Amino acid sequence: MARRLTTFSKLLITFLIIGVLYLGGSYVFNNTQFGQDLKQQAKEAAGETKAENSNSNSSTASSGSSSSSKTGDKNISSEADENTLKVQLVTWGGYAPGLYFNEGAQANLRSRFYKEYGFKVEFKLENDLLNAMDAWIADEYDVIVQTADAFPLYTAPDELRALEPRAFMQVDWSRGGDAIIAKRGINSINDLKGKTIAVATPSPAQTLLAYSLEAAGLSYDDVKVEKTTDNLKAAELFKTKDVDAAVVWSPDDILATRDVPGSKILLTTVDQSHIIGDIMLAKQSTINKKRDMFHGFYEGWMKGVAELKEPANQNKAAKYLAELNGLGVEDAKGMMQTIYWTNHGDNENFFGLNASYKGQKGQDLYGKMAQKFVETGDAEKLAPSWRSVIYTGAVTAAKLSGPQHDPEKGKRFTPVTKAETNAAPVATKPVSISFATGKHNLDENAKTIIDLQFANTAKSFANMKVRIEGNTDNVGLRKMNMELSKKRAQSVANYLKGEYGMDNNRFIIVGNGPDNPVKGCETNATDDCKAKNRRTEFKLISVQ
Repeated sequence: MARRLTTFSKLLITFLIIGVLYLGGSYVFNNTQFGQDLKQQAKEAAGETKAENSNSNSSTASSGSSSSSKTGDKNISSEADENTLKVQLVTWGGYAPGLYFNEGAQANLRSRFYKEYGFKVEFKLENDLLNAMDAWIADEYDVIVQTADAFPLYTAPDELRALEPRAFMQVDWSRGGDAIIAKRGINSINDLKGKTIAVATPSPAQTLLAYSLEAAGLSYDDVKVEKTTDNLKAAELFKTKDVDAAVVWSPDDILATRDVPGSKILLTTVDQSHIIGDIMLAKQSTINKKRDMFHGFYEGWMKGVAELKEPANQNKAAKYLAELNGLGVEDAKGMMQTIYWTNHGDNENFFGLNASYKGQKGQDLYGKMAQKFVETGDAEKLAPSWRSVIYTGAVTAAKLSGPQHDPEKGKRFTPVTKAETNAAPVATKPVSISFATGKHNLDENAKTIIDLQFANTAKSFANMKVRIEGNTDNVGLRKMNMELSKKRAQSVANYLKGEYGMDNNRFIIVGNGPDNPVKGCETNATDDCKAKNRRTEFKLISVQ
């Protein structure tokens, strides 16, 4: 027969249960993330209660007590701010690594920035860059985003220069996120001459257009720029009869050309792969105050970049990116496909810390556009030098090694095909390179001309092939001129390969001899025409 428990036995069992619950609860509270979150919520609640009590007391106290209460609230807020890095973002797929490493946009204890480096990060979405700049000036943000090419607009004005803005990290390269679209009859960048183009100003859209025009031997003066407030407006203007072309974001390049019969996408940053590079910047005073946090922020972000090479991690990043932007996860994944996340090695290259790197650097974009913004009237004065507006301490202090942090390798091109030899170019730029009579070797003057007039184009259009066509006048035997023009084109390619490390298969060598004279100079009747016909043409060819 079953026995009943005595009163003492019941009491003993009750104490045992309470003890087990206490020990289990203590373990959860002190040794799990759930418990840490509960602790943090309790602290925040206590702080709010304390602030409410302080405010309640101040309402019945003297004005002196009221002042003391406000100071106390400010100190509580300041303590939270001192251990939190506040970062502004825009709607862009390049920021997925940071959101991934932070476990979302909000400051939280799950964040690996907190677990590994001891501080919190709060990401906030602000697509209006003027509002973001104003908030940054007022110290509402520690870090804001921009592109290297547009950075001179933050460093040139005296009132902003006084704040000592410093670029400290490159986030990505646009790879399809930006494009130039054009209407029927415009088949190359050269065809834009005299046309009206909708462009957001000031913005990276100007950089994309400026470099493209240069690749065709044109300038801003050769086109009519219809200024807009943003790229979305540019896409809308493209649908009107007043605009011939526009610089837009993806997917508006697809949507706008779909709505306008006969229109096309001329080029995107898939081809012009090293032109729009997103950076993060901060005031030098903020970096000085939160130096360890900036170093941890950079290193953690770079770890995130390396880990996002795994598809499973990309799904997690897309989830956080979608939450921040109010999008579906599939849309967020689409955003992530239009960029290349720059890693630690890429940052070393971008900031000029790798002496052997000869590709596109931050100083190339920044310096060129600093001058261009003065020419276009978007800046009153030339911005200070690149070296004076960057902070490389976070890059150099990072303890990152292994192949996952190696920089992006240059594109490896397939051998030249007959179709590429005859393909219509996206842009054609004639350059006068002088050779000694009957010779094909480059002298120092010829090398300088290549450096100044084409090297930057080749670096920014790093995913396109380059057809180099040698041309001569009609002096001498045709057969000799055909061979000589091809040798001269090959000499130019050899120089670009040796000096800038470009892939041999990238170059398509053509010798036209006297068979392709400049329009109006077909008969070589004058010395001026002969000089124009003795030229080298650089033609950008899309790789299918």
